[in-house]
Amino acid sequence: MAEAVAELLERAARREAPLEELRALRLAVQAVPLAALRARLSDDHLGALFALLSVNDREQVSACVSILERLLQALDPLYVIQNLREELQKGLFHPDDSVKILTISQVGRIVENSDAVTEILNSPELLRQIINCIGGERIAVAKEAIKSLSRVAQTRDGLEALFVSSLLSDLKNVMATNDVVRYRVYELIVEISSVSADSLNYCANSGLISELIGELTGDDVLVRSTCIEMVTSLAHTPHGRQYLAQQGVIDKISNIIVGAESDPFSAFYLPGFVKFFGNLAVVDSPQQICERYPVFMEKVFEMAESHDPTMIGVAVDTLGVLGSNVEGKQVLQKTRSRFQNLLTRIGHQAKNAPTELRLRCLDAISSLLYLPPEQQTEDLLRMTESWFTSLASQPLELFRSISTQPFPDLHCGALRVFTAIANQPWAQKLMLASPGFVEYVVDRSVEPDKASKDAKYELVKALVNSKTIAEIFGNQYYLRLRAYLREGPYYVKAVSTTAVEGAE
Repeated sequence: MAEAVAELLERAARREAPLEELRALRLAVQAVPLAALRARLSDDHLGALFALLSVNDREQVSACVSILERLLQALDPLYVIQNLREELQKGLFHPDDSVKILTISQVGRIVENSDAVTEILNSPELLRQIINCIGGERIAVAKEAIKSLSRVAQTRDGLEALFVSSLLSDLKNVMATNDVVRYRVYELIVEISSVSADSLNYCANSGLISELIGELTGDDVLVRSTCIEMVTSLAHTPHGRQYLAQQGVIDKISNIIVGAESDPFSAFYLPGFVKFFGNLAVVDSPQQICERYPVFMEKVFEMAESHDPTMIGVAVDTLGVLGSNVEGKQVLQKTRSRFQNLLTRIGHQAKNAPTELRLRCLDAISSLLYLPPEQQTEDLLRMTESWFTSLASQPLELFRSISTQPFPDLHCGALRVFTAIANQPWAQKLMLASPGFVEYVVDRSVEPDKASKDAKYELVKALVNSKTIAEIFGNQYYLRLRAYLREGPYYVKAVSTTAVEGAE
């Protein structure tokens, strides 16, 4: 096979390979190990393949791109930049997007190599054209450019090249293309800023983060809704949160939520602002965030109590995130009857709302009710039990009825609720007391697809791994659950057939 590849490469180098042979070469290079390809490759082969990209034939260009993707993998990144710099430069100006993506991805490879990265940093024209690719029409090209530039910024020298040179002007110039491209550059800046405090300082000193924050707190409601997603990403890191707090951004977002009452267009941005605080509470401290920004909790409850399905969905998601750890659960518990009443509404939505909202309710319920074994104090177990009973008059039967519906997503969502409570003694007693429930759990015939079988298996695993299950369920049921676990999620019982003489 390697010999055949060598022969085809030679023909391509002599420009004697018609399209059929290029197709054959595309298949052949995939089958040959990289080491063997490396041994057969020469500069002539690569130069000829790059030259074949210059024709106005989509099929030929596509074949050559596939071949080059594979061949370049076989080469050391330092060799690529030292010997193919001109070809890479031309590739960035190629009218076919697949050639641009090939070239940009190679630059991404090169900058991850400590020996080769300097060569790229000393090629400002190459980096300038990649920056210009962020402004391209095709999102795939822009995404590849963002990925490569964020790799460039992984080192101090890379940060210097992007933010303390003329390339910063190129970034700002490309931002002026249109709104969409401006947001792409913000996306790049947030990605770079998230790496370290040092990276964030470079981005902040460039003035681009200030521009993003200015748009977030400006008057354009549609711009706000886009920018808040990026600021939320920045808040996922400790240094990002510290920066946002120091700049007063978190207080400004809180004030905008307060002012949303009198804004007829608040529905455009409120969901994103509430999600921001929900994420902040989880990565920081739910208690501190809710105490410092009481408007956040108040707004979540208002949205959950509204009749707008969009607002209800965001509120339910946020409550699920907030209540995913014990501190968040305790914050919710402090609101007493208001949260208990809200749980009744969420239980009602889980049964009656449109499918997408039902799924979000089921996921939130699972998150709110789950307690890790090491945190199962008497008080917390009493709390989750009271929350469960607030969901409906007969909550176990509610989720069982959802789990028997012929919709795989809802079926799995209900099973996840059972899995969330499966290691809590009060829930195990309820399950045992519900007629036919344990038989339903060990019945494999009710799971129609892989996702359902996996979800059921997770429920069985959660039950078996509980310390109280053998005592509460009794030996007979416990052994059946253990057998299910041992056999795995996809076990099918063999049916023996007896041959009868004379039967057809």
